[in-house]
Amino acid sequence: MKTFGTLMLATAFCATSFAAQAAEDNFASLTYGQTSDKVRKSGLLSRNTDHLDTDGIIDKDGTWGVRLGKINEQGRYYLTYDNVSNDHSGLKLRQENLLGSYDRFYPIADSTRLFGGASLGLTKLSQESSGYSRDTDTGYAVGLQAGVLQDISDNASVELGYRYLRSNASTELVERGGAKVGALRLTSSAQTYLSANYRF
Repeated sequence: MKTFGTLMLATAFCATSFAAQAAEDNFASLTYGQTSDKVRKSGLLSRNTDHLDTDGIIDKDGTWGVRLGKINEQGRYYLTYDNVSNDHSGLKLRQENLLGSYDRFYPIADSTRLFGGASLGLTKLSQESSGYSRDTDTGYAVGLQAGVLQDISDNASVELGYRYLRSNASTELVERGGAKVGALRLTSSAQTYLSANYRF
């Protein structure tokens, strides 16, 4: 928890410094992408299932998100909420991210910029499998993102990006009216996404 608090303070300091550097505008975005998760199964779950591929539960599945933040010519900081879910081999997981992010811009043409930055926030993992009691857990999320941003007008832009997150959210599998079958822990997620941005 001490490390998490330190990261939050560092993010707040970067955002304050960013705001002081240049005039900035608000921006909002809609995002769509594909997310793949690495999900570790407990020893108990391994013993109770036959070669269950937990990494396949969320694997290149559609992810919708919204963002709101501040932007200037040097970079941007913003909040993101996104949501993805899928089922595989009788198990269903839902992942929700709430992230604070900062990106630095690197112009390569008049209307084209590369960007790179870091994200910090929370991941909620929900186990919603049929035949099992619903279970949720919230853990940290920390990671990096990079991509390319293309302006299409003074106020509108599109981007292609990639984000990698580490997390520790976990859920349990307990049969309804029965015993615990095992546990699942989200260790990392990777997302490739497209975004439409509007500056105002």
